[in-house]
Amino acid sequence: MDQNPQPHGAHIFHRHFWRVTVLTSMLFRIEFDPAELFEDRMSQIVTGRSFAETPYTVSAQDGRIQISTADAAIWLNETRFRFSVKSPCTGAIWSYGDPLHNLGGTARTLDMADGAIQLEDGIFSEEGIGLLEDKSCVFTASGVLCSRRSDAADVYLFLYGKNYSRGLQDFYRLCGATPLLPRYALGNWWSRFWPYTQQEYLALMDRFERERLPFSVAVLDMDWHLTSVPDGYNSWTGYTWNRELLPHPSELLTQLHARGKHVTLNLHPAAGVQPFEQRYAQMALAMGMAPDAQRTIPFDFTDICFRNAYFSVLLHPMEQEGVDFWWIDWQQEAESRIPGLDPLWLLNHYHFIEAARHGKRPLILSRYAGPGSHRYPVGFSGDTVVSWESLRFQPYFTSTASNIGYGWWSHDIGGHMFGYRDDELTARWVQLGVFSPMNRLHSTDNPFNGKEPWKYNQIVETVMKNFLKLRHKLVPYLYTMNHRAWSECRALVEPMYYEAPMEEAAYHVPNEYHFGTELIVAPITSPRLRGINMGKTKAWLPQGLWVDFFTGLVYRGGREIELFRSLDTMPVFGKAGGIVPLSDCIFGREGTENPEKLTLRVFAGGSGSFTLYEDDGETQAYENGDCAETDIQWEWNGGGVSCLRIAAARGNRSLLPVKRTFSLELMGCGPCGGEDVCVYRNGAKEAAEVSYDEKRAMVSISLEEGSPADELRVEIACSLSNNSITERIF
Repeated sequence: MDQNPQPHGAHIFHRHFWRVTVLTSMLFRIEFDPAELFEDRMSQIVTGRSFAETPYTVSAQDGRIQISTADAAIWLNETRFRFSVKSPCTGAIWSYGDPLHNLGGTARTLDMADGAIQLEDGIFSEEGIGLLEDKSCVFTASGVLCSRRSDAADVYLFLYGKNYSRGLQDFYRLCGATPLLPRYALGNWWSRFWPYTQQEYLALMDRFERERLPFSVAVLDMDWHLTSVPDGYNSWTGYTWNRELLPHPSELLTQLHARGKHVTLNLHPAAGVQPFEQRYAQMALAMGMAPDAQRTIPFDFTDICFRNAYFSVLLHPMEQEGVDFWWIDWQQEAESRIPGLDPLWLLNHYHFIEAARHGKRPLILSRYAGPGSHRYPVGFSGDTVVSWESLRFQPYFTSTASNIGYGWWSHDIGGHMFGYRDDELTARWVQLGVFSPMNRLHSTDNPFNGKEPWKYNQIVETVMKNFLKLRHKLVPYLYTMNHRAWSECRALVEPMYYEAPMEEAAYHVPNEYHFGTELIVAPITSPRLRGINMGKTKAWLPQGLWVDFFTGLVYRGGREIELFRSLDTMPVFGKAGGIVPLSDCIFGREGTENPEKLTLRVFAGGSGSFTLYEDDGETQAYENGDCAETDIQWEWNGGGVSCLRIAAARGNRSLLPVKRTFSLELMGCGPCGGEDVCVYRNGAKEAAEVSYDEKRAMVSISLEEGSPADELRVEIACSLSNNSITERIF
């Protein structure tokens, strides 16, 4: 996090009650304070105001002050809090207080949502104007949070028009970067509100292994702690293992780790520390109370004494037993002892700091606590209703959150509660989950609501299993996008208008989105059509060629299109020339390590490049550049000889397996055989296995085992596929 809240002195214009900081040519901080006590400290939202110096001019006339940069101008009323600006999109004059047609941001929670809900604002609008009003608390010199005065205004004015990527980059510069997630977080999560016994939970994990279903995170909901508590106490809050269900918690955690799972426990901390807790006496002593006081110690995260004891007495011992991270399930009020300070924000902030204390890469699962929450991933979106309406809203909700920099939403995939049982709905929701930031299957304790694939009809069971495996195959791609989110300030999931801001059609496909640099996803969120037994969705494909990720069907872009898909697939498109690295090592501990076997899925019809990013997956060494990167180049020559080049990995190759095997899947190409392929390793020709799948228009090339230090060149004589339309219709 950039914690330099002081701007360059030359950025600041001050006259009377106004202070304006010109952060960039399109980003202004506007303060109005009758006492002229302007705020320079770091706030909950804003952590860094140290931008490069931006030239600007000032002029005054008729009671108005004009401040101009190369890209924008603002007008201030000299005597009262009123300012105006010209819209970068429409050219009309907009004044503070006038309505804006905001493109949306995100929301605190989807609890009880059965379809669409109202979103908070993001930093973009149809007028090209965005406002971020900072009323949050500020940090004193000693690191303590305090409230602001209510009679001062502090507004950040974003004038980026339709330049969304630059606007977000400057937002992250202002409010802090999104940290890199641990690699294991990108796999499948198993979660359920269910009173599992120790034997039952391990048996479930063993069945997942027998069924060849990969999971990297094991979630234990609130029944891990005591829930049968004395009358008058709260059963949701707890810090003591429920030994009737889990008699040997350390052994359980050890067994889960041995199966390649990382473990998180659910916390509802609002009710404080109650007298029946195992560590109540130690907690009472830490708070200066008699250990036999038998009075509930109230939750108060503004109290540093309570906060320190909460971690050291209650949580650290369980972390030593093997708990990897915490799920903070705060559903209570947004007020604390300090006016304007949200307890949820405090929980997220200090939990994240604590999680990093030993050089470990921090991770929490918690609810959204307003702008700046992107610094504390991952977001838990709450308890949704099981319905098509809920599913239909989630793609839009997820992509639109990037307008406020929030990229790592984790939804209850399959829905949590109420609603209805629908096997097809579950299959489509799991498909969305696989192509979402996080894929956390979840459900309530209704016995008919579990998300185990074998609880559904055979077709849906097969679909769920195939897609859960695909999620783990995608981890190398997802992890590279994870690094991109940190280094380039781009979310994994973004609305279509980010890459095509001048295309009106891009604003009218709310459920379609970019999934990283190479893919577009248009999930199916409604039941199948009777008669054809297929789901349908509307999509818009940008200019160029696009290749179906599953079928190899080639589409020409620059148009809106209705897409129909059977239940075993969904509309996902790779851009022509796109490269998606897939892991062939997806189970157990191996499933979240840098893989020995990689498949490069390449989409015909254009040239492209991709840099595969890998590091240790667990520590913060990435901040110092400790990583390995592999450059992959694809040169398309339709009808001639195309070439794939895999460079020797650069950087710290000790992070990679000693041996590594690559395979190639070229999708959207015509028939191709062994005589059409030549492979060279470090300049020497070698053999390769070549096959062609006519149904998927895909040539597969399996290379020999080698080293990450090898340089590979694969030459392929091929052409673009002629779509077999008649065959597909039949």
